[in-house]
Amino acid sequence: MDEQLFFKKLNSLCTSKEIFDFLSSLEVMSDTMASGALQRISEVEVDDNGLKNPEGVLENEVFRALCFQFEFESSKLSNTGLLKALQALIKLRIDPQSTLMASLLSEGEERLGKGQLTLKNLCALGESLLELEGPSCAALEQIVNHVQEKDIEKWSPQEIVMVYKLLQVTVREGEQYQDLLNRMNSVTLTIVSQLSPKFTSIILNSLVVLHQTQAVPLVTALCKHSVKHIPYFTGDELVNVLEAFLYFGHREQIFTEALETHVPKSVFTMHPQTMSKVMQYCCRKMILSKPIFDAVAEDFISDSDRFTTDQIAECIIPFGTLNYLPPSASSLFRKLETVLHTRFNHFQPHTLLNLLHSCVLIQRYPVNFLPKIFSPYFLQQLQAQPPGLDRIVTSRLTQLFLTATLECPFYEGPKLLPKYQVKAFLMPRSSLDVHLLKRVKTGLLYLLKKRIYFASEVSTPYFYTVDIEIKLDEEGFVLPAAQCEEVHRRIALCVDGQNRFCVNSRNLLGEEAIKQRHLQLLGYEVVQIPFFEIECLQNCGKMAEYLHKKIFPHTYGLSC
Repeated sequence: MDEQLFFKKLNSLCTSKEIFDFLSSLEVMSDTMASGALQRISEVEVDDNGLKNPEGVLENEVFRALCFQFEFESSKLSNTGLLKALQALIKLRIDPQSTLMASLLSEGEERLGKGQLTLKNLCALGESLLELEGPSCAALEQIVNHVQEKDIEKWSPQEIVMVYKLLQVTVREGEQYQDLLNRMNSVTLTIVSQLSPKFTSIILNSLVVLHQTQAVPLVTALCKHSVKHIPYFTGDELVNVLEAFLYFGHREQIFTEALETHVPKSVFTMHPQTMSKVMQYCCRKMILSKPIFDAVAEDFISDSDRFTTDQIAECIIPFGTLNYLPPSASSLFRKLETVLHTRFNHFQPHTLLNLLHSCVLIQRYPVNFLPKIFSPYFLQQLQAQPPGLDRIVTSRLTQLFLTATLECPFYEGPKLLPKYQVKAFLMPRSSLDVHLLKRVKTGLLYLLKKRIYFASEVSTPYFYTVDIEIKLDEEGFVLPAAQCEEVHRRIALCVDGQNRFCVNSRNLLGEEAIKQRHLQLLGYEVVQIPFFEIECLQNCGKMAEYLHKKIFPHTYGLSC
C-alpha cells in the first residue's frame, strides 16, 4: 500500500483492535509504516494512567510480530523507523531492560557515534534517552555536540523546539552551549509568528530554565505573540507563559486584557494551579483586574475543596495585596474561614501567616485564629522554617498584632511578645518616591515660609514612618516640627507615588491603605497627596496653592 494512503487510513482508526485488523490485511509494509502503526497504537491506548488494555495490546500476535521484527532486524531499519519505534515502545511502557529495547537503543547509539543521524533523528534519540535514563545519560552531551554542527538556518520550528527542550535538560552550570543558544535565539526571533501555542509555551519555558535574560528581543516577541494564543493554551502551557512573564519582568496591557476575557469564561473548568498562577501574575505585577479577581472569588466559593493550601493562599493573598474586595466578599471570606477551621494544620506556617496578614489589609479580621498565630508553638514553627523570623515575617506579625489592638478591641487572646515585634514596619511595595517628596517639600516651604514647620520621614512609636508631619496647636497655628509641648493636632501627609497604587489605577495597595487607616486610628489627621493630583502642577506657587487647599481647606491665610 502507498505510504500516504496507509497513514491516512491508520489515523482514522481509534482502537488497537481496528489497527491490528488493518495491519493483518496487509501483505507487506515498510519500517516507517510499522513504526507509525506502533505510534498510533500508543496514542489510542495510553492515557494519564498508563496502558488502558495491556493484555489486549502486548499479547496480540500482530504486535508481537512487529516487536520481533524490530528487535532482530534493527540494523536494517531506517533512522526514522528505528527512532519512531523506540519512542512508541517507551510510551507503551515496554520494559527498558528487555532485549527489544536494548537492541533499538544500541543501534541508535551506534548510528549516533558514526554521525549518521539527522537533526530530527538526534532530537528523537535525545527525547528517548531522557525518558529512559534521565538528564545524567552520557550520550546526551554527544547528541548536543552533533546538533551544534547542523545549520540552524534550515531548522523547522519543530526542530528548534526539540533542541530547546534538549538543551533545557542537558545544560548544566556555566555557558557551555551559550554560542549555540545565541544563534538559536536569533533564528527563532525570525519565525515567532509561525509558532503554535504549544511551541510558544515550550520555548518561553526553555528560555526561563536556561536563564536567557539577554535574549530580550526574542522574549518580547514571544510574549506579544502569546496574546493571541491565550484561549488555546492548555493549563500547563499558560502556566509556563505566565512564569516567563514573571521571570523576565515583562508586562503587556493587551496580554492582561486577553486574560480578562479568557479567565471569567473558563474559570470553572480551569485547573486550580493555572488559576493560582494567574493570580500570582496579577499580584506580582500589581495588576488589579476586577474581572479576573471576581471570577476567581466565585470559583473558590463554589468549589474550594479542589484547591491545595498553597493554591488557596496564592488565590486569596492578591485581594489583600492589591486592596480589593469583590462583590462576593462576604461569601468569599466566610468560605475561607470555613476552610481555615477544617484545614488549619495543613497550611505551612509562613503560608498561613501571609494569608492572614493579607486579610487584615482589607479589614477582614481573622480573630479566631490569632491566638494560634501568637502562640509560642506557632512562632517556633515560623523560626524553624526558612526564611525564619526575618524582618518581613516579624513586620507581618507586628502588623497583625497592631490590627488586633486598634481594630479589634474585643480581642482578648494572647499578645505578641515584644521580642517578636519590629521597631518599624518594612513596606517593600510602598517605598517613598523621593522625587515626589522633594516637590511636595518645596511646595510646603513656599507655603509655610520656613523649613522648621514640617518634618519628613518621621518615625513614630507605632511602627509606621510618616512621610511628612505637621503639628498644630489648639488654635490651629503651625508649630515647629521639633516642638513636643502644646501639640493639639498632628497632620500626616502621605506622599503617594505611582508605586503605592495598582498599575494603571488609582487604587491604593493594601499595605499603604492599612498604614493610612492605622495612622487615623492613632490620632493623626491623614492627608493623602497622590501623584496623579500633583503631576500636572508646573511651579511652586501652584503646588503651594494645592497643598493649602488640601491641608488647610478652611483657612484663608496661614499663621506660623
